[in-house]
Amino acid sequence: MKLTFIGNGNMAQALIDGLVKCYEIEVLGRNKKSLKALQERLPQISTRILSKKEDINGKNIILCVKPYSLPDLAPKLTGVADAIYSVLAGTSIESLKSQIKAKKYIRTMPNLGASYLKSMTTITGDIELKESALTIFNEIGNSLWLSSENELDIATGVAGSGPAYLALIAEALADGAVNQGLKRGDAQILVQGLFDGFAPLIANNNPALIKDGVMSPGGTTAAGYSALERCNVRYGMMEAVSDAYAKAKELKIKN
Repeated sequence: MKLTFIGNGNMAQALIDGLVKCYEIEVLGRNKKSLKALQERLPQISTRILSKKEDINGKNIILCVKPYSLPDLAPKLTGVADAIYSVLAGTSIESLKSQIKAKKYIRTMPNLGASYLKSMTTITGDIELKESALTIFNEIGNSLWLSSENELDIATGVAGSGPAYLALIAEALADGAVNQGLKRGDAQILVQGLFDGFAPLIANNNPALIKDGVMSPGGTTAAGYSALERCNVRYGMMEAVSDAYAKAKELKIKN
């Protein structure tokens, strides 16, 4: 199966890294320099500058551009694609249909873990493409089919934006250790090991049970956990998801 990427930014490159072993890939973009660098890094793919009139007839398109650039891009795409797989945050299938012709449409939201085959990808759209979409995006990690676009917009605030939130936590934990006197390099190693070990824990346990398993009465974890609650970390995380969802809805209205 051949996949045609339109766009070659950070998310597109993460997806390409994950999919290149399983699919024939061509990449259409606007930046000659970055396309050349991508081609040199992955010589098995094909790259070229997006033309003023690009025939997408019969192609499987992975649309991977910034949402605000869609109105300028869409008129350049002629013909009817077999499938559109869009990773544009907040851009509805209705909006895609009004601008780009295709037989079927999918909205999906991977994250940057794709380049390590560890993306948590959410998917929705035409049910006829469900199995195809799951097959493609399971190649870059785990994927979850959702029953509506609204659910995908909510999930974007967790899985899509989540790496940024977790990066903040990782940075803060390391900073906290340095603040107490630990060397920066050692703090980084500790945090990396923590996240590596947490992945199988969360995959097999309820978060509340993990917390209870670590927190001894009157112990160090209880003291630290109390500080997190005192500083409203739980509320801050919930607000982050809420605001990301609100932004996704705002982008949908604009698009």
